[in-house]
Amino acid sequence: MQPQASETPLAVFRRRLFAPVDIAILVYFRIFFGLILLWEVKRYFAADWIGRYWIEPTFLFKYYGFEWVRPWPGIGMYLHFLGLGAAALCMVLGLFYRVAAVLFFVGFTYAFLLEQTRYLNHFYFVCCLSFILMFLPAHRAFSLDAWRRPQMRVDTAPAWTLWLLRAQVGIVYFYGGLAKIDTDWLAGWPLRMWLADSRDLFLIGPYLATPWAPYFFAWGGMLFDLLIVPALLWPKTRWIAFLVAVGFNFTNDNLFEIGIFPWMMIAGSALYFDPSWPRRIFNRWPDPTGIVSHVSAHPRRITALLTLYMAVQCLLPLRHLLYPGDADWTEEGHLFSWHMKLRDKEGVAAFFITDLPRAETWEADLEDDLTERQAEKMATRPEMVLQFAHHLARKARDAGRGPVSVHAEVYASLNGRKPQRLIAPDVDLAAQPRSLAPATWIVPLTEPLTPVGGNLLRTPANASGVFRAATPH
Repeated sequence: MQPQASETPLAVFRRRLFAPVDIAILVYFRIFFGLILLWEVKRYFAADWIGRYWIEPTFLFKYYGFEWVRPWPGIGMYLHFLGLGAAALCMVLGLFYRVAAVLFFVGFTYAFLLEQTRYLNHFYFVCCLSFILMFLPAHRAFSLDAWRRPQMRVDTAPAWTLWLLRAQVGIVYFYGGLAKIDTDWLAGWPLRMWLADSRDLFLIGPYLATPWAPYFFAWGGMLFDLLIVPALLWPKTRWIAFLVAVGFNFTNDNLFEIGIFPWMMIAGSALYFDPSWPRRIFNRWPDPTGIVSHVSAHPRRITALLTLYMAVQCLLPLRHLLYPGDADWTEEGHLFSWHMKLRDKEGVAAFFITDLPRAETWEADLEDDLTERQAEKMATRPEMVLQFAHHLARKARDAGRGPVSVHAEVYASLNGRKPQRLIAPDVDLAAQPRSLAPATWIVPLTEPLTPVGGNLLRTPANASGVFRAATPH
């Protein structure tokens, strides 16, 4: 497609955004996305994660600004996930697709926002993809919607629909690689600990215990993430890159417990092939007899919205640069930044509440309010420590105590370092507001990377009733 002499660069860009591409690629992704998420919903029922994560806990950690999100009462969460499964199935079938896509995005994002200790990058990835799918005409071919209403059937879609999906997948790869340009990671930590736990794997286990294995996986993982998208975009290396991507993600699935993420990335990597490849492979799907194109209304508005969305996706992962210190230690700016499988942290925490008028101090029993998983996650994440301190203060006031102060003894180890304080012990956390500003009460990381390996953190002598935390993420 050659630009016309009188066209401005913006006009050329817009024209290419709205050029027609085979809609088969959108149909493929609609079906595979729905199948993967249908499988995920099934896993939640089979393992009873719904009750364990959202019904049994008496306290849930909230994302900043979303404290108002609450679980459904009674069996509501089970019905909610039944609804998610139904919406995913409707997306696979292309049945009432627009409604199903909206309901899935809202429903999945709601579940994502319920509990901060459940944050995983691939859950955030699903939120992003399901948001995009709401706006794509992925149901206008090879769907029950198109069968019910033949007049809506089209053979092509605007190119921006495909490039938006490609860009979202590419952002995950690129920022994942960018985050790996890190001293600890390139020195082979924490991979030394993780690979040592996998030495019993069939065939490859003995190799994982060799001295060079952590460096191979660390440097190889960084280079893969940074180079895979350019290699997928270049036709001469596309097939090799795709096979490498399949091997890389399959290896991750076997070495680490990361759920559906490897399969989502394999499905996303296939988006970089020619848009008509699903039609050619599944030869029972006939070639279009008469090209019917989907025409986008309001191209200027769509271009502006695409630009805004991509700006957010490109800038949000960099916000950790606005905070002092190492984001792997402070956690400030760590979420929503595609810092995937990058660190190993262990932590212990004890909380001490003081009734100021009575001058009485007691230690909180974490098991009264938190599950073991919640306590493990909280002990390595300062913002969650603050949330829980606020909860303890409210709980004391509701019991007729107060005003109260809450102090925390929190020790953590990053990538096998000697444990050190994470939270300033002399700060009354009950008086510290939740904020997006840098927290002055986080103790900077000072311990050097001289890993002692597999240390079991223990609390100070007066800090009992806490859990050991081992939270690779």
